[in-house]
Amino acid sequence: MKKWLLTGTFLLSLTGLAACGSDEASNSTEGLYDDEELVIGVTAGPHEQILEKVIELAKEEDINIKPQVFTDYVMPNVALAEKEIDLNIFQTEPYFNAFKEDRNLDLVKSFDTVSFPMGIYALDVKDVAELKDGAKIGLPSDPTNSGRALLLFEKAGLIELDPETGINSTVRDIEKNNGNYEFIELDSAQIARQLEELDAAAINTNFAIEAGFVPSKDAIFIEPKDSPYVNHAAVRTENKDDEILEKLAEIYRSEEIEKFVEEEFDGSVIVSW
Repeated sequence: MKKWLLTGTFLLSLTGLAACGSDEASNSTEGLYDDEELVIGVTAGPHEQILEKVIELAKEEDINIKPQVFTDYVMPNVALAEKEIDLNIFQTEPYFNAFKEDRNLDLVKSFDTVSFPMGIYALDVKDVAELKDGAKIGLPSDPTNSGRALLLFEKAGLIELDPETGINSTVRDIEKNNGNYEFIELDSAQIARQLEELDAAAINTNFAIEAGFVPSKDAIFIEPKDSPYVNHAAVRTENKDDEILEKLAEIYRSEEIEKFVEEEFDGSVIVSW
């Protein structure tokens, strides 16, 4: 990996320590910007586009950023934990907390970025009220986005959930199904591609945009602007106090980025600062 640009002498020393069973090398803490390159993982779509603008501004501050683009929600955290990237920007806090607990990853939140309102999309109807009884409705299969979608369905008047379950709701927590809808759980990245086989579906904004939708215009129902699902940057716990993160947060949350987001995404992506 890029991190280990070490001298031959140090490599030999490190090999000797490993052979002797020493933990000294593995316990060392390395700064994120030690080799003058910051590798940031993002998902394809809006996060990638915003990062490209951040990279332009960072160059003016002599900060070199290398993007690593992912097409799913699993690998960015795995890659971060395994030190293949330095930080990632793609996820909401509920998803992040559930994922790192499930995988026992030593990662922490760094700073808030933008919000991607989840929307309900359909090809043949223009309003959720037009959905017929027994309609097939897709939603993400991962626990966090599944609960988020169910709350969206409830707000749209399609269902009523157990009031005790909140963001942890599953399809089993549906107490009232107002249209005898059939809810089908699918991989988040695949839902937009399978919309032709569904009557409607809850789709994350980045995947909706990737499929050619304009969320603020094409969603037949969308999360309100005060949605609690704000995306954020994540880092390894050992690097949470690195100075480069403060500089990066200032660039990311600058007026230039805010203007770019507003002009580029027309309300489909919302700044959180």
